[in-house]
Amino acid sequence: MRLKDKIAIITGAARGIGAAAAELFCREGATVIIWDLLETGEQTASGLREQGFHCEFMHISTTDVPAIEAASREIFERYGRIDILINNAGITRDKTLLKMSHLEWQQVIDVNLTGVFNCTRSIAPFMVQNNYGRIICTSSIVGVHGNFGQTNYVAAKAGVIGMVKTWAKELGKHNITSNAVAPGFIKTDMTDAIPEAVRLEVINSIPVRRMGDPLDIANAYLYLASDESGFVNGQVLGVNGGQAS
Repeated sequence: MRLKDKIAIITGAARGIGAAAAELFCREGATVIIWDLLETGEQTASGLREQGFHCEFMHISTTDVPAIEAASREIFERYGRIDILINNAGITRDKTLLKMSHLEWQQVIDVNLTGVFNCTRSIAPFMVQNNYGRIICTSSIVGVHGNFGQTNYVAAKAGVIGMVKTWAKELGKHNITSNAVAPGFIKTDMTDAIPEAVRLEVINSIPVRRMGDPLDIANAYLYLASDESGFVNGQVLGVNGGQAS
């Protein structure tokens, strides 16, 4: 198993891509701690425990620094290590620039950018202490290429790429790698809300002619979280079916 005995924290893993990653990581031997605001995170964790895996849920907001710091200490004291952090949590508040409110801007920046900083800043010292770590942050194809009606989301996802590249330089000497995954058009609750005609138009623009599955992204997380990727650092892995290069 590629993650045998590893301790992994996955944010936003109550459903969607995060939940797929939690299950995959459990199957690969990791103990997984789900951090999410959605109480369905407990259902996800209990479902995995019923299958014999080691998974727990903690009700954590990535914007709540004291809660993040307390939870990080608790996990480290219990297990003696935190090996993997998947900064997967994210929200959208889509509007064009002229219609976007300051609140809609700030809400997305707080979760999708500052939340990533909060979690990494709290957990990285424990990785440094053990001289090992894998930090994987979820960016997006739009963080590289931009997108109509997503000023806030694009800014946050582009900022994540900048942070990942910086952490790669700062933490690499501690045997800690920092990378980003940039998903393309993935089937989630967010994309299910898109009108069918628009969804088909986007699918037709993807060379493999399908939407991505949450497991496609979870597999990318797995590679970057494994020892196999030890020389991969400061990179952005696009998982988009060839929609953009």
